[in-house]
Amino acid sequence: MSGTPGSISRPSAPRTPEPSPAVSGHPLDHPALASLTGPHAHFAERRGRLLRYPPDVSPWLALPDAPDAADWADAAALAGPGGSLALAGYRVPPPDDWEITFSADGVQLVGTDIETAPDEEAVLLGPADVPEILDLVERTQPGPFLARTIEMGAYLGIRREGALVAMAGERLHPPGWTEISAVCTDPAFRGQGLAARLVLAVADSIRARGEQPFLHAAASNTNAVRLYETLGFRLRRTTRFLGVRVPAGAAGAAGAFKGAGAGTG
Repeated sequence: MSGTPGSISRPSAPRTPEPSPAVSGHPLDHPALASLTGPHAHFAERRGRLLRYPPDVSPWLALPDAPDAADWADAAALAGPGGSLALAGYRVPPPDDWEITFSADGVQLVGTDIETAPDEEAVLLGPADVPEILDLVERTQPGPFLARTIEMGAYLGIRREGALVAMAGERLHPPGWTEISAVCTDPAFRGQGLAARLVLAVADSIRARGEQPFLHAAASNTNAVRLYETLGFRLRRTTRFLGVRVPAGAAGAAGAFKGAGAGTG
């Protein structure tokens, strides 16, 4: 299902819109929600208390702290029968009839003390580069990158003999913070420090506008975590990334909502 920034196709008789959930505590505690109610509000698609990015921009869904049965029903309506959604920070399973498509422990790192630096070889990537970006992402698997992800912020790349061999850029954008994401290097060019250079260059641009860089990584990706810590990033908290699929049948989905609830971790 696709949509346009600020709008969404609704099924018949949706629940009465409610105020968007407020971001309590630190903006990095709920980075997707803080982004969609802040600098990325122009992307926000909404149903009830839920906010999400258009599916071709980013898979992340912003849920309330304690989703109730109606919230899960709205999530199902957003994705459609058999549709998929991605959640961050949720440690309690979704309703029983929902399939968990992936679950991974992660870390959130902040770069408030790193020494950033621009990179003369880095080039700004744009929409015309998306096919090549998607090819590099497919080969390196740095995390979700979709057809319009590039609209979330600035992406930098390094080319060798015209070919894109490394990249990094900006994804979630809570107030005062910007996430560095899609850090990847072609296997044939690893070991040359390209990823580190690009991370510091993206961070330099973030700092130049008065914000701070942060990033997420799978806890199992020890090489990446070690690299970021070497650059000066420090652990802020652990988290969990969860992918879920809505029950395929409308009747099954309706049954899943009875007594459903979850919490964040």
